[in-house]
Amino acid sequence: MPQIVDQPVTTNPKSTDFLPLNGTDYVHFYVGNAKQAAYFYRAAFGMKLVAYRGPETGTKDLCSYVVQQDKIRFVLTTPLRPDGPVADHIRLHGDGVHEIALWVDDAEAAHRETTSRGGQSALAPQVLHDDNGEVRIAAIAAYGDTIHSFVERKDYRGVFLPGFEPRTDDNVARPVGLKYIDHMVGNVGWGAMNQWVDFYRNVMGFD
Repeated sequence: MPQIVDQPVTTNPKSTDFLPLNGTDYVHFYVGNAKQAAYFYRAAFGMKLVAYRGPETGTKDLCSYVVQQDKIRFVLTTPLRPDGPVADHIRLHGDGVHEIALWVDDAEAAHRETTSRGGQSALAPQVLHDDNGEVRIAAIAAYGDTIHSFVERKDYRGVFLPGFEPRTDDNVARPVGLKYIDHMVGNVGWGAMNQWVDFYRNVMGFD
C-alpha cells in the first residue's frame, strides 16, 4: 500500500486578491439631456427613478438622475453650463460613459493598491457625508477619458450618494427583468489592446 506523505501547502503571493470587489456600484453617463435619457431607460427597460441632484438640491452647474433596476444603477448627468469637464466630454465623445464605479469595502486601500501598481490617480480618497452617513470614494484613470471609482458605502444609509435626494414616481413601464451587469466592453485605441489587457491584469488584478 503506498505511503501517503503530507505535503506543505504553498501560497503564490501573486495570487492574493489585492483588490476585492463586491460588484458594480454604478455606471455614470455624461449626456446632453439627462431628463430625456432617464425617461428612455424608464420607458424602454422599466428602470425606476430613485435619486436626483440639480439646482433644486444645491448643485448649480449639473443635473443628474439616478435610475435603477435590481443591482443595475445608472447615473445620467447633464451640464447646465457650456464649459467645464462634463460639457467638454460630451463635445468630444457625444453621450457616453465617463465613470465605472466599483463597490468595495475599503476605498482608500483600493486606491493605494492600484496606484502602487502603476495606476494613475484620478481622485484622491475623500469622504462625502450628509445626514445619512458617509461614503468614501477614490478613483483611478483608465483608457481614454474613462475612470474607475472605488465606492465604500458601508457607513451610509441614503438612497445613493451625499448630494442626491430621493425621488419616487410612477413606473413608466414594467421592469423587463434586468438583474445585474454581466460585462462591459472598453473600446481602446488602435494597437493598444495588449496594453490595456496588461493594465487590468497588473493594476487591478483581473485574470
